[in-house]
Amino acid sequence: MSLPRVNSRTPLQPLSHDIHPASVSSFMAATPSVAHVIAALNPRKPKQRTTFVALIILVCLSTYIFIAHSASLSPALSMRRSDSSTDQLALALETIQNARLAEVKNKHNMKKGHHQYKAPLKLDLPQELAAVTSFLESLPQNVIPHTVDPSKPIDPQLVLDFDTRGPRVQEEVKAMVEDVWLRNPVFFYSKLYSSSSREIKSMLAELYLRPAPTIIDVDVRDDAEILMPMLRRLTSFPELPVLLIGGKPVGSLEEVNALHKSGELQKMITEAGSLIDGAKKKKHRK
Repeated sequence: MSLPRVNSRTPLQPLSHDIHPASVSSFMAATPSVAHVIAALNPRKPKQRTTFVALIILVCLSTYIFIAHSASLSPALSMRRSDSSTDQLALALETIQNARLAEVKNKHNMKKGHHQYKAPLKLDLPQELAAVTSFLESLPQNVIPHTVDPSKPIDPQLVLDFDTRGPRVQEEVKAMVEDVWLRNPVFFYSKLYSSSSREIKSMLAELYLRPAPTIIDVDVRDDAEILMPMLRRLTSFPELPVLLIGGKPVGSLEEVNALHKSGELQKMITEAGSLIDGAKKKKHRK
């Protein structure tokens, strides 16, 4: 059955007897949106139709802009996240590499230091004599510990005031040796109750040395039992007294007297850095 063509000029026809008015009303009531759409598209209401079309266009345009904007932001966000992850990974790798390099360097330094400074410092006889002399003359209360074996080299840490395992220990030992004999060009290990010691003391006093000779009476010290055999080992002199000029033992009393008479003793004292008659001239100026 074909439907008749209907346009805006076609007059309305009464309802057909085949369609019941109640069914039409129920259909329209059940689908009000359809009715509204038909009403909006009704040519007799152009303003509503224009509004509806504009609304549809606005919704479509907004949807398009939202989708396009989301699509354009997604790559940027992905790139940012990718860049952030890459930076974090690079930082972690660099930290691990630096830690490994530091560990290797520390191990190398430890091995190097262990190789260079593991062995304790050993002093030869002139160095040990200078170290013991410097220790004893620096303070009157300094004594050699009773636990020291005088027949063996003394532990340098007992008589030196610097680190004996440091990187410049040999330079410091050399400076110590030069300093002690520069400050004490004439040093006399004496015995208080000894005629030989008294004779040498009188001989030195007549020279009016400046700086004055440094004299230690070994036999009246608390460490005499250790110091006396230690000096025998260090100077190769069997008995005291021992006269040191510039750090070198001069000899027995007979040898000292011979050198004094020949003038060689005065020459040795001057070369060591002590001024003969220096104290006497200073005394006259007063």
